[in-house]
Amino acid sequence: MTEMVYGSSPVAVREPVLPRWWRTIDKWSLTSVFILFGIGLLLGLAASVPLASRNGLEPFYYVQKQATFGALGLATMLAISMMPPSMVRRLGVIGFLGAMVLVMVLPLVGEDHGKGAIRWLSLGGFSLQPSEFLKPGFVVVTAWLMAAAQEMNGPPGKTISFAILLAVVGFLAMQPDFGQSALIVFAWGVIYFSAGAPMLLIATVGGLVAGAGMVFYNSSEHFARRIDGFLSPEVDPRTQLGYAANAIQEGGFFGVGVGEGQVKWSLPDAHTDFIIAVAAEEYGLVLVLLILGLFGVIVVRSLLRLTAERDPFTRLAGAGLAAIFGVQAMINMGVAVRLLPAKGMTLPFVSYGGSSVIAAGITVGMMLALTRARPRDRMAEIFRRNGAGGGR
Repeated sequence: MTEMVYGSSPVAVREPVLPRWWRTIDKWSLTSVFILFGIGLLLGLAASVPLASRNGLEPFYYVQKQATFGALGLATMLAISMMPPSMVRRLGVIGFLGAMVLVMVLPLVGEDHGKGAIRWLSLGGFSLQPSEFLKPGFVVVTAWLMAAAQEMNGPPGKTISFAILLAVVGFLAMQPDFGQSALIVFAWGVIYFSAGAPMLLIATVGGLVAGAGMVFYNSSEHFARRIDGFLSPEVDPRTQLGYAANAIQEGGFFGVGVGEGQVKWSLPDAHTDFIIAVAAEEYGLVLVLLILGLFGVIVVRSLLRLTAERDPFTRLAGAGLAAIFGVQAMINMGVAVRLLPAKGMTLPFVSYGGSSVIAAGITVGMMLALTRARPRDRMAEIFRRNGAGGGR
């Protein structure tokens, strides 16, 4: 009877998940990730063969493993990119707590794999590096706390996040893993700065980091050896930095040819930390510039899309995730060309490593989820611009 008098009420037709996801996702960043992974597999065909030969395995054993891990990482990235920001926040908090527990037990049950640092947990036939998964979770938790601090009667989120930062860096330094520690501090600084921290405070934190570096230099032989090697005016050609520098010079603009490079037979970490040296030697500066451009597309487009975001958590978390993703790539390539001391850090989606590619998938998946285009209330936007109101 009601419908006869007033007419039937309209039923909202919801767009299916996949079409809505495809319409709102940043396709340039998504495409760049897949191209980076494809380049990683291409380089793995050359870089991992010597490692397989030394270990008595099939020539493409590690390439096959990387393809399997990569498929899992990319699937994880796609699944997370479909989540709303609220679910990304929950996932980040749970992931951070789980990774933090694993980092805390590393000194008791971890392994160093001959690297001089206890960073891995052996789970059957698989080695897990918890610090890789700690980074995206830490960014999300920090952004959540700092966004909450901006609310009326909100918690002291900045103070709590700083306490968490000290705890995380302390446990990472025990491994020791100073590269990941520096990346965590940088991410915290980016989020804090984006949340409105004064420059004096940022400078103070920078001074504390420099002071901590001096302490570690005087107390850690592992740390001091890497710094001394970086500061030395001459590069020992028998070291990893020496092999990498020579490979980059040999490659020139167009490389020595596919499969013709020699650095992969000399560098024990050619398939991980120094994968860019293999790219430079066999394919030349052309491929290196392409890799740089792809990372630039992902980071810059993510930051540009975040400028239109008004939700504090989404804006801060997205900026932090973009920062750690881009800076990790810069550190990896900077080490290879001797702009930075050796850090033991992989190149996301390109270097070999199960933990690395899956953690990169989580990081970029969260970033894609937070930078998806979302409908906004146009009237609210007009009121906000006129100073009469705002919000979503």
